[in-house]
Amino acid sequence: MPRMEHTTSEWKDEGSVRPARRSKPRVEEQYDAPERDEKRASAAALAHIEATVGKKINSVVGDVAAKRLTAKLALALDAFERERWQDAKRIIIPVSRDCPGIKLIHEIAGLSLYRLGQWRDAADHLEQARAVSGGEVLNHPVLADCYRALMRYDKVDELWRELKEASPDPEIIAEGRIVAAGALADKGDVQAAVRLMQLAKQDPAKVREHHLREWYVLADLYDRSGDLINARSIFQRIASNDSNFSDVRDRLATLGVA
Repeated sequence: MPRMEHTTSEWKDEGSVRPARRSKPRVEEQYDAPERDEKRASAAALAHIEATVGKKINSVVGDVAAKRLTAKLALALDAFERERWQDAKRIIIPVSRDCPGIKLIHEIAGLSLYRLGQWRDAADHLEQARAVSGGEVLNHPVLADCYRALMRYDKVDELWRELKEASPDPEIIAEGRIVAAGALADKGDVQAAVRLMQLAKQDPAKVREHHLREWYVLADLYDRSGDLINARSIFQRIASNDSNFSDVRDRLATLGVA
């Protein structure tokens, strides 16, 4: 099953928190896609595809077509793992047409499109993955972020509610909270966004990257709302844990902290 890898995403004053990173599926048996002939998939990708969705592909398209589509899907996964979003899109979209309804295919398509800023098409594929996911919420933050970009704030609210009810890993909740707060700020309700992000204000026993991301968003919202004292305090907390996080040193300098 693919997963998202979470790396630093920066808060944006407008638009979405679509990071330069983000939402990268990861096979359970982790592997590094090697530099290789890009017309042939790696053995690791092929093995993973065959083990996880090979039978499903076969049941949809039959033996002959399944062999070809399995190879294409593995090639798309390799391209995605190497962050070659355009290549992954080019390979996976025809596969999704020939073999619809398979979660992994729609996830790779949706997440590649997301990385390319094609929000509507990304949302369409992620919704198709969601429909066959059995209640999984791993990609809810990414899907919500697509809807935020499309100003479909009702869908952002719906996905945030589902995410909270599912109580997944703290990292996933953090991603969802950031998107939900961003949507509130987009609508002009900065104070509601602040209240939502204040839920992440507490000091954890061990500070992880998602805590820093949440604090950055909260500090930025304080700054935007004119609460410079709290903005300065949260930016200082971030800097004390990671002075190189995003542009935190510049933000502190702007707020008069040397």
